[in-house]
Amino acid sequence: MRWSDKGRSPAKYLGQVDNDTRAANLVAGWEAAVEKGLVVPRPVPENSWASSDAVRASMRGNRGKDTGPELRLRSLVHREGLRYRVSARPLPDLRRTADLVFTKARVAVFVDGCFWHGCPEHHRPATTRNPEFWRDKIEANRSRDEETNRSLCEAGWAVVRIWEHEDPVDAAQRVIAVVRGQ
Repeated sequence: MRWSDKGRSPAKYLGQVDNDTRAANLVAGWEAAVEKGLVVPRPVPENSWASSDAVRASMRGNRGKDTGPELRLRSLVHREGLRYRVSARPLPDLRRTADLVFTKARVAVFVDGCFWHGCPEHHRPATTRNPEFWRDKIEANRSRDEETNRSLCEAGWAVVRIWEHEDPVDAAQRVIAVVRGQ
């Protein structure tokens, strides 16, 4: 096997692997790269809010769009014949992105995560590491959500907020009713 850092470094010979499957060969190759010091964990940057490499990796892996609850909602709304824009700004000068935007009906739909937006039913404050940071972060998210609602309403938009734990069929029916003006 040969090793190269995305083509930016010269290839290095790691050794021979003769496993039965490609997956097993890849595992063996990674193990050889680790043993030879070619793969090392990235240190957490000094100014990072993360308390560890694992926390940083986990947080960076969180999706900003196309989450499970959002995809289910989009599928149900689309099945009813409604068309929308995905992850778009309802107001170009407002730095906020709605999950679904119905431009003609002027309806913005946000699918909010229970942790990130402080669901009154399911949010559990962080207690292990950096509880003050997380309390402040969630409170800032709530304040921004209120400001977004207010700004969009003042501009003549209807805002629909859906919690990730809500039944997708019920949530879709709410969205459909608002878009169709029922």
